[in-house]
Amino acid sequence: MKTRPTWKIHPIVLGTKVFDQGMMTYQHAYGHPYTIPIYAWYLEALGLETAPTVLVDTGEMSPVRSEDREKAIGGKIYTFQEGLARFDLKPEDIDMVIHTHLHNDHCENDAACVNAFFYVHAKELERIHDPHPLDYRYNEEFIEDVEQAGKIKVVTEDQEILPGLFVVHTPAHTDGGLTVLVDTEAGRAAITGFCVIEENLFPPKSVTAMEMEVIPPGTNINPYLAYDQLLRVKAMADILLPLHEPKYASMETVA
Repeated sequence: MKTRPTWKIHPIVLGTKVFDQGMMTYQHAYGHPYTIPIYAWYLEALGLETAPTVLVDTGEMSPVRSEDREKAIGGKIYTFQEGLARFDLKPEDIDMVIHTHLHNDHCENDAACVNAFFYVHAKELERIHDPHPLDYRYNEEFIEDVEQAGKIKVVTEDQEILPGLFVVHTPAHTDGGLTVLVDTEAGRAAITGFCVIEENLFPPKSVTAMEMEVIPPGTNINPYLAYDQLLRVKAMADILLPLHEPKYASMETVA
């Protein structure tokens, strides 16, 4: 029987944000300074004869780089070109980008991927062209080039993009958030379609004592819906990769 292909997941730090932890953990941990890494995730195919080169998100175009920020996340911050070069890749080598969502820090390097197609949920395209005043994180300038070139593949339902690689609509942080499920040798991994850290998915006892199993993202479209989506994703995968968890910044491979 033919074995299904699996993937390796490589996190690449392409920026950071420094703010209050409550921006990540809804109604919890306010007043605690916190630095999050901004990742692109390189998915390396194993067992595919003609394997496309796949990224999840493309990070920041001009990341702030400092010793303080690198110390806070425990890893090095790269430019897009530098980060890809770690894996002997260039932006023009990217065949496919899957977007968890279209906030600017997740898509600023799209235009550099001149040979790629971009998988984006339909609701994210609606939002980036008509953002709510509360959500300043959308900037349509970062996707105009690829959109005008006809490079966007619009996702409207959950689907298998490639063997062992799936997208699932998980509206929590944004209306069109896509969680990416990746079959790895260690099991099925979920790169969350919402901006969270590990504490969101595995809260401390002070939170679980209140009979809460997860903490919604600090920025969300509806806290009740977001709570349910986090529970849903936890049940989908063996390995959970919160989109901004700092501990991956020091790792070359997470699964």
